[in-house]
Amino acid sequence: MGELDPQGAVGIVDPAVETTTPRATAASVRKDAVLAAAVELARDAALETSGIDDVGEHLGYLQEGERLGSHYFATTAPGYHGWRWTVTVSRIARSKNVTVCEVALLPGDGALLAPAWVPWAERLAPGDVGATDMLPYDPSDERLETGYRRSGDDADEAAVATDQVAIVELGLERERVPTRGALRAAAQRWLDQGRGVDSPGARASSEGCETCGFLVPLGGYLGTMFGVCINEWSPDDGRVVAFNHGCGAHSETDAPRAGGDWPDPAPIVDEFQLEVHAP
Repeated sequence: MGELDPQGAVGIVDPAVETTTPRATAASVRKDAVLAAAVELARDAALETSGIDDVGEHLGYLQEGERLGSHYFATTAPGYHGWRWTVTVSRIARSKNVTVCEVALLPGDGALLAPAWVPWAERLAPGDVGATDMLPYDPSDERLETGYRRSGDDADEAAVATDQVAIVELGLERERVPTRGALRAAAQRWLDQGRGVDSPGARASSEGCETCGFLVPLGGYLGTMFGVCINEWSPDDGRVVAFNHGCGAHSETDAPRAGGDWPDPAPIVDEFQLEVHAP
C-alpha cells in the first residue's frame, strides 16, 4: 500500500502512481486529511463501478487540488496488468462529507495498451479487400487522371460527332483513367508475381504466350506487353500474362523448342582438357 507523505506535501510516495499521475497545479495545495482518509468510500465506489470484484490493494492517494483528490487501487482483472482503479473524491468547504466525483480504470506504468489507432487508408494493404467489401470514393487518387474532355459544346453537331467517336467508339468514356505511373507499377507487379519470362513454366515452354491462340491481348499501354490467358488447361487461365510468358498448354505445342541448332540435349564441350592424338 502506498504511504502518504509525512510532511503533508502534495502527492504520494508510491512510485508506480507518482510517475504516471499529473501533479497538482498549485504547489501550495496541502493534502486534505478528510479526503485522504476516505479509502473505503473510494473502494466501494470502484467495486460498484467494476461489478466483477476486481479492485485490489490501495496504491495511494494524490491531492489533485483544493478539496479534490484521487485514490488509486490495483486491479486484479486478467489482462489488465499495470492498470488501476482511479476514484476522484471531493468535499465542500468546512464539510466532512466526502463525495465521489468520478471512477475510472486507467493505465499506469507498464500497462498493456492497444497500439495507436491508424486510419484505414494507411493500414489497408492490397489483398485485404474481400469480394463483398467496398472502398470509399477517393477523388484525389494519385493513380488516376481525367479520362476525356469534350472538344465542343452540344450545339455544335460536328464537335458532338467527333466526341462520340473519341469517347464511345474508342472506349474513352470513363471519367478517370490510370496514369502512366500506375500502369507501369501494375506491369512491374505482374512481372514480380511470376507472369513473365522468368517463371519455370515460361522457361520450359517451347513458345511464348505472344504466339499462343489462347491469349487475348489487353488494350492501351499494357496491351503492348500483356494479355489474358483463356486456356482452361493452363495454370494461368484467367490471369494476366506477359507476351514472353509461357506454359505447357501452349496452342502450338508442336512448335520446335526455342534455341540454337544444337541437338537436345546439347553436347558438353570441355575446353579445359587437352587431348593428344598420335600422328
